[in-house]
This record gives sequence, C-alpha cells and structure tokens, in this order.
Amino acid sequence: MKGLFVTFEGPDGAGKTSQLQLLATFIKQQGYDLVTTREPGGTKISDKIRSLLLDPNHQELKDQTEILLYAASRAQLVHELILPALEQGKIVLCDRFIDASVAYQAFGLQKSREMVELINKFASSDLTPNRTYLLNLSPEIGRIRLEQRRNKEFGNDLDRIEQKNIEYHQRVYNGFQQLAKEHLNRIRMVDANQSMEAISKVIQEDFLQLLSK
Repeated sequence: MKGLFVTFEGPDGAGKTSQLQLLATFIKQQGYDLVTTREPGGTKISDKIRSLLLDPNHQELKDQTEILLYAASRAQLVHELILPALEQGKIVLCDRFIDASVAYQAFGLQKSREMVELINKFASSDLTPNRTYLLNLSPEIGRIRLEQRRNKEFGNDLDRIEQKNIEYHQRVYNGFQQLAKEHLNRIRMVDANQSMEAISKVIQEDFLQLLSK
C-alpha cells in the first residue's frame, strides 16, 4: 500500500467530521494528494445503503441486517474508492471505519465481536488504517451536542442510530475505550472537550509525525 489511510472515530457528537475537514484543509495546504470520504456512504451504491441504515423511519431494521448492510457499504467503498486511491499513493481520510462497527454493533448491539470483526475483515479485504483519531467524549455531552445540532440529512431529526437510548450509547463509548487500549500504536485518543482549534492542533502535530515515518 503506497498511500496513507487515516480514519476518524468517536461517539456521536464528538466532532470527528469537523476535525476530518480541518485536517483535510491542512493536508491540502502541504501539497499532498488527498481523498476524503465517509461511512456509511462514499460511493453511489454505499450512499443508497446509508439511506436505509440511518433513516429514522426504519426502526424495524434487525441487528443482523444492520451489521451486514454496514459491511456491504464498506466493501463497496473500500474496493471502489479507498484501495485504488491508496495504490495511487494518495492520503485517504475516512469518517468512521471498522472500529465503528465493533463499537456500535459488537458493544452497542451486544452482538458477537468475533463475528462482526470476521464479516468486516472479509468486506474490507483486511484493510487496516495507518492511524485512527478517536475523539473522546462522554455519551451525555454527545447527546446534548446532537440535540443542539440536529441532523440536516433527515429533516432535522436525529438519525436512527442517534435516536437510540443512552444505555446503548454508553456501551458504544465503552467499546471505543476498549479498542483504544488494544490498539495503542494505531489509535490516538484526543480529548474532544477542548476547543476545535486545540483538538486540530493535536491531530496535525501527530499527523506530521506519522508522515515523517
């Protein structure tokens, strides 16, 4: 793999999307070739799967269906966009990746972690990020931020995942904490209670070190 693959993770409301955009601007200023994308989504097919997964009207969606749809969206994104970009030596920034499936589905939905990881290993052809920035924020503060922001994608309603109860989001938070402990060399946890500028500075400094390696 010639390029560099960087992902952003964190509980809902942590600000990962904003931080990805700030890092993207910084990277472009340095003159590097860059691709930004998101999950679920990122391709024509993946975006259609996204609409099924996040639509708040689809409350009957079964856990098994959710796991498989996320993996299907990821498979299309990885093989249509991410891997080709990396082969061309580009930097790829992705808003969520497999860590999110482990946190939200294995921990949040309380499904088999082994199965979730196996499905996504197949879907992604075992692609692993070079670096993951985990924006660390409590579920309670995240919920307050979500209520303030709302979700423009679904007519100012929270999406199907965001609408889940606080107990679910606490399990997701615990999942991210566990992943951070297990992958110390890949995951950089960043305090999301700081200002956007302070968070961005931490990420930029770490990214420059990553580039130098």
